Amino acid sequence: MTTISITAIVTAYQRIDQTLRTLQRIKACQPQPNQILVHVDANQKCSEEAVRNAFPDIQILRSEVCVGPGGGRNKLIAASKNEYIASFDDDSYPMDVEYFARALTLFERFPNASILDAAVYHQGQVIHSDTQTVEWVSDFAGGACVYRRSAFQKTGGYVPLPIAYGMEEVDCALRLHAMGGRILRTSWLRVFHDTDLKRHADPEVTAGSIANLALLAYLRYPRSLWVIGVGQCIKRICWLVRNGRSHGILTGIMRIPFHLRSHRTYRRRIESKFVRSYLALRRDPIPQNYDA
Repeated sequence: MTTISITAIVTAYQRIDQTLRTLQRIKACQPQPNQILVHVDANQKCSEEAVRNAFPDIQILRSEVCVGPGGGRNKLIAASKNEYIASFDDDSYPMDVEYFARALTLFERFPNASILDAAVYHQGQVIHSDTQTVEWVSDFAGGACVYRRSAFQKTGGYVPLPIAYGMEEVDCALRLHAMGGRILRTSWLRVFHDTDLKRHADPEVTAGSIANLALLAYLRYPRSLWVIGVGQCIKRICWLVRNGRSHGILTGIMRIPFHLRSHRTYRRRIESKFVRSYLALRRDPIPQNYDA
């Protein structure tokens, strides 16, 4: 068995079968990562035992309370022995056996990349070929990316939230951008997210996504740009209504004051010029020539 110096991390909660399938897919890659770490959230001992029985060589971390995917990734990245860390959810996994070798090749080719963002495919979607297409972007998916450990740690890591939609990766990406870090999206890395996304319609997810947008603006935007945060919340609410996800909207709005107070210790404002340039990059990614 050939291994390379890269760590694979998986955040697990209650989906035991999916977690085991993800780990099987990771181990099927050639070469394999020389370290695989799993974080089991909210004291889910059944999940921990299932992983340990199936893969006794894999290191498992467990949180007694729910810290969410971001909190889990903070712990996993801190425990990594490698500079490069490929991140997956318990229901997402690499589609190509050369995934980890390709990631190292990309970091070598683009030494100023802080995070590699893979192409993500869900159930029922058309799968595109693994071409060497790359572009600089503003955001990334935490369950389908590869971190440069040193760059991630400089951001301070994720704000631990049990429901992180609209906050987790966006917050990290914004802070990374303000530090001069860069995110490279590539179709050469492909991840399959084995879900139909129906859980996104859960009222708790709806509520969390609204409260988290308000939290992002409160923690990171200068006061002069809070109007942008208000606009983002309104835009999100309109999208939810149009897509038949009205249950949870009022709860999310009512939750905002407590949500902000309970996370105020994480507040670190970012200069307006960096917020604006981040939003501009979100609108207009920068294509990059792989062979240049």
